[in-house]
Amino acid sequence: MNKWFVVMGMEFELKESEKAFQRIARQFAETEVMPRATEIDKKGTFPRDLVKRMAELKLYGIPFPREYGGASATMASYVAVVEELSRASASIGFLSSAGLITIFPIYYAGTEEQKQKYLRPLCEGTKLGAFALTEPSAGSDPTAIDTNAVHMGDEYLLNGRKAYITNTSVADIYIVFAYTDKGKKRGGISAFVVEKGTKGFSFAGIDDMLGMRSCIVGGLKFNDCRVPEENLLGSEGDGFKIAMGTLDRDRIAMSSVGVGITQACLDISRKYAKERRQSSQPIANFQAVQFMLADMAIEVEAARLLTYKAAHLADKGERITKPASMAKLYASEVAQRAATNAVQIHGGYGCTKECPAERYYRDAKILSIAVGTSEIQRQVIARDELR
Repeated sequence: MNKWFVVMGMEFELKESEKAFQRIARQFAETEVMPRATEIDKKGTFPRDLVKRMAELKLYGIPFPREYGGASATMASYVAVVEELSRASASIGFLSSAGLITIFPIYYAGTEEQKQKYLRPLCEGTKLGAFALTEPSAGSDPTAIDTNAVHMGDEYLLNGRKAYITNTSVADIYIVFAYTDKGKKRGGISAFVVEKGTKGFSFAGIDDMLGMRSCIVGGLKFNDCRVPEENLLGSEGDGFKIAMGTLDRDRIAMSSVGVGITQACLDISRKYAKERRQSSQPIANFQAVQFMLADMAIEVEAARLLTYKAAHLADKGERITKPASMAKLYASEVAQRAATNAVQIHGGYGCTKECPAERYYRDAKILSIAVGTSEIQRQVIARDELR
C-alpha cells in the first residue's frame, strides 16, 4: 500500500516521510503487537508496555508541531500508522486515537500556556489523555449533556457524570465538556482541562466491552470538582465548536481503524482459503469464497481512498465534516462486512476465540457506534447534501 493513482488532481501516493512512519508502525505491529493481540483481547487489560513502546517510537502527536512534542507531519502519516496498528490489533489502533482526540482540543483552542503545559507530554506519550463528552443520557446529541460548570471566583465548580470514556482510569489529562449556560444550548457548552487527582473528580466503574477489549472504557464523576479558570479552553461557549472539530478528526482516525480491520480480514482469509482443503481442493477454488474475497479487496481500497481523501483535506485546512463522516461510515460498515465474511470463510474455526476473525468481528461492531453512530454519520452527510 504505497502507491495508488491520481484522481481529480490529487496524487494518492505516500511521500517518503509518510512511508517512514508507516514502516515504523508496521514493524512494531508485526513484531510486538500481533503476537500478543489474542492474549490482550482475552485478558481485557490495558497494555501499558505497548503504549509505552508507541511513545518511544514517537507514534503519538504525529500531525502536531515539533515545538509541542509532535512530528510536524501530515494526517496521512497518522492515518498510515493507525491502519498498520489496527491490522495487528484494533484495540491498539483505537488507543492511538485517544491521543489525537485529547491533543487536538488543546492545540486548537488552548492558550500558549496551556499548550506548553499539556501538549508536550501528550504528544510524547509520557501522559495519556481522555475525551469526556458522552454521558449516560447524552450520546449522539451533545446538547443533551447534564454536566454543568459554575464560575465561582477564580475557578469553576463542575458537577455531573460521563460515560463510555476511553482511557477512563488510565489517563492523566481529561478534556471535559459541561454547560456554563444551558439556556444557550450548544452556545452554552464549554470545554475544560481536568487533571487526574483533582479534588471532586473520581471514576465510576469500568465497562466490560464487546470489542476493543484492551481499551479501558468507563465512567467519570464530578462532585463539586474545582477546576482553575485557567483550565477553560477558549472562551465560555466554545465547547461545542471544539468538540465537533475534534470529532471530525477522530472520525478519520476511526476510518483508519476500519481500514486496518478490513485489510487484516482480507489477509487472513486469503491465506486460509489457500490452505484449507475441502473436497480434495483448496476452498479458494470455490466461487462463493472467491466472491467474498473480491468484495473485501474492493471495499478496503474504497474505504482507504475515502480515509486518505479526508486526511488530505484536513491537511489543506478545508472543512472536513462531510468527508470525515463519509469515510467513517463506509470504513466501519465495510469492516463489519469483511469480518462477517472472514468468520464465514474460516467456518467453525472462525467461531473460536483462537481465530483472529472472531476478534475482528467483535472489534468491527464497536466502530459503528463509537465517535458517532452510523445513523448519525448518514444524518451529517444528508444534511450537507440538502443545504
